[in-house]
Amino acid sequence: MSTLKETINVTLSQDAGQDEYQYPAGVTTLIVPRDRFVEAARVMKTSDARLVAEWATDETPFGRGFGIYACYAKGPEYLIVKTDVPVEDPVFPTLTKKFVPSYRFERQIQSLMGVKPVGHPDGRPWIKHEDWPDDAWPLRKTFDPSIYMPRVKGEYKFIRAEGEGVYEIPVGPVHAGIIEPGHFRFQAVGEDILNLEEKLGYVHKGIEKRFETLSWEDGARLAGRVSGDTTVAHSLAYCMALESMAGCNPPERALWVRALMLERERIANHLGDIGAICNDTAFAFLLYQLSRLKEILLRTNYKLFGHRLMMDNVIPGGVSVDITTEGIEEILSELDWLSNEFERLAIIYDENPSLEDRVRGAGILTPDTARELGVVGFVARASGQPLDCRIQYPFPPYDRIVPKMTVLESGDVHARAWVRVEEIRDSIELIRKILDTLPSDGIKAGLDVPAADRKGFAVVEGWRGEIVYWTQSGPNGGTNRCMVRDPSSVNWLAIEQAIHGNIVPDFPLCNKSFNQSYSGHDL
Repeated sequence: MSTLKETINVTLSQDAGQDEYQYPAGVTTLIVPRDRFVEAARVMKTSDARLVAEWATDETPFGRGFGIYACYAKGPEYLIVKTDVPVEDPVFPTLTKKFVPSYRFERQIQSLMGVKPVGHPDGRPWIKHEDWPDDAWPLRKTFDPSIYMPRVKGEYKFIRAEGEGVYEIPVGPVHAGIIEPGHFRFQAVGEDILNLEEKLGYVHKGIEKRFETLSWEDGARLAGRVSGDTTVAHSLAYCMALESMAGCNPPERALWVRALMLERERIANHLGDIGAICNDTAFAFLLYQLSRLKEILLRTNYKLFGHRLMMDNVIPGGVSVDITTEGIEEILSELDWLSNEFERLAIIYDENPSLEDRVRGAGILTPDTARELGVVGFVARASGQPLDCRIQYPFPPYDRIVPKMTVLESGDVHARAWVRVEEIRDSIELIRKILDTLPSDGIKAGLDVPAADRKGFAVVEGWRGEIVYWTQSGPNGGTNRCMVRDPSSVNWLAIEQAIHGNIVPDFPLCNKSFNQSYSGHDL
């Protein structure tokens, strides 16, 4: 079977050169001419690859122009295709006719880097607020974030549906619950939803720009704050990308402790999500009970790791805190108790007819749509997509302690909840195996400053799904670019499609079953 790299090399022949400074060795970056960028995408589409991410870099510090990167994946292989764009002609051909996720990736590239995707069907800004000056491109090296940016009058033109009885419902950006801001614009007839359009970017904080001003060590702390409920997974992906380009190999014990934290983060968030889904069906009992279980886990995190969310515990080269023998015993005892408690509540969830009536058949994301949108994580697995990079692209200890993948086909609210149920069960068993095989070496290795113009890449299966980091060192070894792709960057697209055919009161329930991050998206 041909690899993605071989397929492009055969098709583009001498026009595909390899970047020798992309790490780790298993990830390849091929550089192609600008006029063959779309052809490479066509080859990837016909090879049944998915578009993982698309981003731009300002490489003027190296005497180059802009770089446009597209990352593709199929099974265990990740391949990056790059094309160079001159500063004096900042345009590149759009990939939207091949891959749906390009629709927002490229709007973001144009908004924040000022490089235009020619042929893109939607020129509206994304992430960038419409009241910003047209020539304000925060990710360019010429942009100074310390200078006050004047506000200009702008308008975001929502898509409108017309016809007899059609009316519009604006929701947000400020919501009644304690959640981050995001705007949802519905067109409906009666209570039947015809269309939903999202507008995000209200918590854009300039995260990717901020990475460029920080040391590599401080960058790990910032990564842990990209999306606070996923602090372990984000900081881990950042550290793995950095370690790959710096040639750093953390001790095995550190890798096992990282996985322990990652699975505890997964359990805690899934517990909270299942309870929140139940609450949106007015079944508050399970919200209270599952919140109680989550709270006990978070208190144990604080006791053993110094922070309820385990923030700043994953650092470049390893971890900042070890697990003691007493801590291992406490976690194992807690898992026994948690498993018993959770199974009782899972039965209540599964056998409640009023709950079943609300969650089954609501918010359906079909397998075909999920595949075209390139969704990841539990959203993908609930819609027939067998994607879990702990299995397809494993790092220790997942290369020896293999997770169980639960894949359902119905793609409804129930499927997205039940995948979480099964993953809680599996994470409990994974933690037991991790603690049973915990190596006895150190928890941190030294890390040298990367050489100039090195690129690192890493993917981590966070509790929402695949998290991607791509880092590039500058001429002096500092950070030239850090690209972050949270699962929400692709999964937000799916909510707009899953809500079709539902009624307005079911939107909160459908939305909660996805529970995507605003903060992780608005970078």
